[in-house]
Amino acid sequence: MKNDRQPPRRPGSGDEPVRLQKLLAEAGLGSRRQIEGWISEGRVRVNGQLAKLGDQATRADRIRVDGRDVTLKPKRDSETQIIVYHKPEGELVTRRDPEERPTVFRRLPRPKQGRWIAVGRLDINTSGLILFTTDGELANRLMHPSREIEREYSVRILGEVAPETLERLMAGIELDDGPAKFERITEQGGTGANHWYNVVLREGRNREVRRLWEAAGCTVSRLIRIRYGNVELGRRLFPGNWRPLTDEERAELMALAGLRVLERPRPRRSAPGAVKPWRSKPDGGSTSGEGSKWGRRPR
Repeated sequence: MKNDRQPPRRPGSGDEPVRLQKLLAEAGLGSRRQIEGWISEGRVRVNGQLAKLGDQATRADRIRVDGRDVTLKPKRDSETQIIVYHKPEGELVTRRDPEERPTVFRRLPRPKQGRWIAVGRLDINTSGLILFTTDGELANRLMHPSREIEREYSVRILGEVAPETLERLMAGIELDDGPAKFERITEQGGTGANHWYNVVLREGRNREVRRLWEAAGCTVSRLIRIRYGNVELGRRLFPGNWRPLTDEERAELMALAGLRVLERPRPRRSAPGAVKPWRSKPDGGSTSGEGSKWGRRPR
């Protein structure tokens, strides 16, 4: 029999009740999917009662995770932190590794509140851009397939790739977890046996870029994520370093996540050598103040 019990409400809140996982994600405890796992495992209580999936709560309720009280402050957009990190090869996107291999979190700054949540993952052999935020709701929206947010990668392929193979990769290939395809493929040149391509897709399944090329009979010798949504890696952010998003990047990213209507800031005079953020063009391409999206190709 289905249990429709809701934890008792505490008085004194003017907030409308929302799903428990959404409330905790907005507080920066984790992504909604991660918190749903905690609820299923019986790790969350609301006002003394064991929480279940589907329960709602407000910021006035007493919420405990693993026996510890969770402080839910009134949410302000200015409190949400977002940074971009250039992950080098050899690092894991995890907080703890049983083999004690290096992880991305050891290089990140301490957040003002909450904790860093990775927007997607990159495998140990893939380098490039990863976004981190303290807002679990934002992270969930940026990763959710329904948003169809573009991810762009620079890929080095060993050997020649026939035009028919590129057409197949754009038409779609059946993988173990369903069909997949690239939205765009742009040849970037190369020397000797190596050839570079920029590829764009609108989802983030596990090792999807590598698996697509391998399914087409190609060998990936290097893979770098160079863009997520409107945020570009650029040439000035070196591996192992991070930077905060600019106000304009932040506003556009929040709009992509559907969290606010995009308001264009007033034009500002760019500093000499400053990089202009990515912009969509009517033909689906992109432009940048650097002249090319990636600039100098990695060796």
